[in-house]
Amino acid sequence: MSEINILGEAYKKAKHKVPGHGPRNVQVLKDALIDIDGEMESEMYGKGNVIDDFQEKMAKYLGKESAVFFPSGTMAQQIALRIWCDQKGIKKVAYHPLSHLEIHEEDGLKELHHIETILLADKDSVIQLEDVAGITEDIACLLLELPQREIGGQLPEYKTLEDISAYCKEKGIKLHLDGARLFEILPYYQKSAEEVCSLFDSVYVSFYKGIGGIAGAILAGDKAFTEESKVWKRRHGGDLISFYPYIVSADYYFDHRVGKMNQYYQETKEFAQGFNQCYGVSTKPLEPVSNMFHVHFEAPKEEMEEILASIYEETGIGLTSYVREVTKTTSYYEVSIGDLYAQLPKEDVKKVFQMLDEKMRSIKTL
Repeated sequence: MSEINILGEAYKKAKHKVPGHGPRNVQVLKDALIDIDGEMESEMYGKGNVIDDFQEKMAKYLGKESAVFFPSGTMAQQIALRIWCDQKGIKKVAYHPLSHLEIHEEDGLKELHHIETILLADKDSVIQLEDVAGITEDIACLLLELPQREIGGQLPEYKTLEDISAYCKEKGIKLHLDGARLFEILPYYQKSAEEVCSLFDSVYVSFYKGIGGIAGAILAGDKAFTEESKVWKRRHGGDLISFYPYIVSADYYFDHRVGKMNQYYQETKEFAQGFNQCYGVSTKPLEPVSNMFHVHFEAPKEEMEEILASIYEETGIGLTSYVREVTKTTSYYEVSIGDLYAQLPKEDVKKVFQMLDEKMRSIKTL
């Protein structure tokens, strides 16, 4: 058995799991459908009460004139940037070097829409006003991801967002929010979704991350923008005959979990403290600003897999099913807190950190 399987198998056998809301299986849909009347009519090709009502609900929550449901955020965001580029007559946008569009979408923006990208800020830092003001080329749109997932979910200060928004308005640059985890950052900023979104011309939010639905996304903005996005959704093949399983689950879990985001945030800070008390372990950020962070180990990936697997077997607590290499001597994994955290036996969690600290100290003395 390979080393990666050692950790994966130990994680599967663990009685309690830390991340997320639980298994992503058919029960997720069953729970969402339990109170639905079997006579409820499905929408068809993006038309009908099911989708209209949810789109109106999300537009109101985000403080935007209109909203459109998409099967994926990848589709929604490429379309948003295409619309702004066409409107400005400029085929250039700017975003962070570790944006989802840059590293996870096989250059879809460039290959499908022939849009050039300008990468802003150092890859380990969030975008600041000086990065935006330092752009020397004309761009149609700036995309900000809040939080910046690939660097542990870091966030700029809210004043920075306000300054960037004002600068973009002054320069005629459209500002788009990659808000895949927007709901999760509101407790840190102590702002409403409407207040945050008011700084942006267009907004994307996800319904399978912190919300825990099956799939799907909302793209919101003014009426002209969303009407054009519907045309592009059709061109992308995004008008499925029925979206209702996605919409029903998104609506159900939104109602059940959006009010828990502060709970997840406080639990995340508590959990991070445990790691930061362990020798050779640190979190990024040091204090989380949402329900996610990265855990960094001063030990190689393979060694950490063995250490974590042994901890799972003794405590029954599964932290993660994977560890990724940073360098030959360091590694990390990503934490995302949801409903499961509150169910963890606190004494067992305390034991996890005690064991982790002991094992990390022991490998340094070898």
